[in-house]
Amino acid sequence: MRAIQFDAPRSIKHVDVAEPTTLQPHEALVKTHCMGICGTDFSCYLGKFPFFDFPRIPGHELGVEVLEVGSAVDNVAAGDRCSVEPYMNCGDCYACRRGNGNCCENLQVIGVMTDGGLCERFKIRADKLHVSTSLNFDQLSLVETLAIGYHACQRGAPQENEHVLIIGGGPIGLATLEFVRLTGANISVMDMNPTRLEFCNQNYGIENLIQFRGDGSELDEAKSITAGDRYQLVVDATGNNRSMSQAFQFVAHTGTLVYVGITSDELTFPHPVMHRPEITIKASRNALPEDFEAIIQLIEAGTINTDPWITHRTSFQSVGNDFDSFLDPKNNVLKAVIEL
Repeated sequence: MRAIQFDAPRSIKHVDVAEPTTLQPHEALVKTHCMGICGTDFSCYLGKFPFFDFPRIPGHELGVEVLEVGSAVDNVAAGDRCSVEPYMNCGDCYACRRGNGNCCENLQVIGVMTDGGLCERFKIRADKLHVSTSLNFDQLSLVETLAIGYHACQRGAPQENEHVLIIGGGPIGLATLEFVRLTGANISVMDMNPTRLEFCNQNYGIENLIQFRGDGSELDEAKSITAGDRYQLVVDATGNNRSMSQAFQFVAHTGTLVYVGITSDELTFPHPVMHRPEITIKASRNALPEDFEAIIQLIEAGTINTDPWITHRTSFQSVGNDFDSFLDPKNNVLKAVIEL
């Protein structure tokens, strides 16, 4: 069976792997139709992601078709189109017992900590499949990215008319924006890349756009937008330790800072910048099953429009030739997908 493997930093290898073995009662056999490439995949490819080891078959943003189910499966059936919730939690640890499997102490994310879906067929726990009768495989492959943003929005809990700043206009920042805008909050977006800011304006009508130049003018713009108050909620979606360390300056007194991007580098800041304004700091990791279900319903209802998201495509055979080009900022890749 065909598969693609990251076998070393910046190295992609086409491999033959064994067909999946006999299904356990709670498993399903699925066929991969579409895989989205995200920042985690890029970090893994470059050898920079903290939870990744080589060699590994990537793939956690997936649109799949169910081929067969185990004897105890009743939530999906052969022929169903599904999005994959790639977080394999243990169900027994403290976080899992509290309903927070996204933060499982023994978490295994497929495509990152274990082999993923960039292959023709694979087995998965059936409870990690989320069915849609109307979404196509492209849309289903986007649900996991959107779920990261949905969960970050839930963590920040923005309110109507509050000022919210999203730092980073890449896929995770945009996924967060998708759901913050549904709350009626006043949104600002900050990014270094003017093309990303223009995308936010054209596709989401965001007018409060701040280009990060590193000269201090960003704070002046933020104060101007918020009448001097700064932001009740700041979400840093950059995964850049310098940005994450400096994000405090944009948070209003008693406001909240949510880190949804991840970095293996240290964050450093003087304690008073957090303590004096009594800022609440939160992390946002992965997503919950109910997040996936909510997003599928929102896309099905037309509340979330996924049409602008996929900007680049490649085929299974061409992944090795095209992958580096998706990393080049000049190509303005928002979301690239691999079609199997």
